[in-house]
Formats: sequence, structure tokens, C-alpha cells
Amino acid sequence: MTGLLLTLGLGVTAVVVVYLAHWLLVPWSGVLRPLPFQSGWEPQAHALSRYHVRWYLATLLFLAFDVEMLFMYPWAVVVADLGASAVTEMFVFLGALLVAVAWAWREGALRWA
Repeated sequence: MTGLLLTLGLGVTAVVVVYLAHWLLVPWSGVLRPLPFQSGWEPQAHALSRYHVRWYLATLLFLAFDVEMLFMYPWAVVVADLGASAVTEMFVFLGALLVAVAWAWREGALRWA
């Protein structure tokens, strides 16, 4: 019981020390000013209005295939040990990706012009 109380006391003390150190060491500059981040120039347009929505679809498509490769590399290492069930599972996974590509193609996410 004393070990638990000692651990709890040390944890609370550590949190209090970190908060006090932050409060004492961080300089306070007052109200934050809404200035540009690095360049020093005023922004010409809103940050979220610069990209067309089709680029988001292309990004999601890229991420889907990137994650596919993350799953396929370890699968290729252990497929001989797992047998036919691993091959079946990978074909189901690739089938789901093929459905996603067909949907993206139908929606026009792969048209660049």
C-alpha cells in the first residue's frame, strides 16, 4: 500500500513540477497576433480554398494503394508459411481495392483535365 501511495505521490509531484516550470519559464507575449506564419507576406487567398476537391479524391486513392503496399510486403514474407488461406485473404483485400478503383474511375477521380 505504501508503494502505491509513493508512486501516486511522485506522479502528482512530477505533474505539478512540470506545470510550474512551464508557467515560470515560458515568456508571455500577450495576445497572439494573427500574422502570417513564416513568409511575412499577407495571404492572398484562404488556406482551404486553394485546392480543387478532385485532388482530395486523388490523395485518398494514393493513400489506399500506399496502405495496400504496407500490407503486401509483410504478407509476401509469410505467405509460404500460411498457405492457401493467406492467398485467399489477399485476393479478397485486392478485390476490395479493385472495387474502390472502379468507384473512383466512375466518379472521375482519375481524370486530370
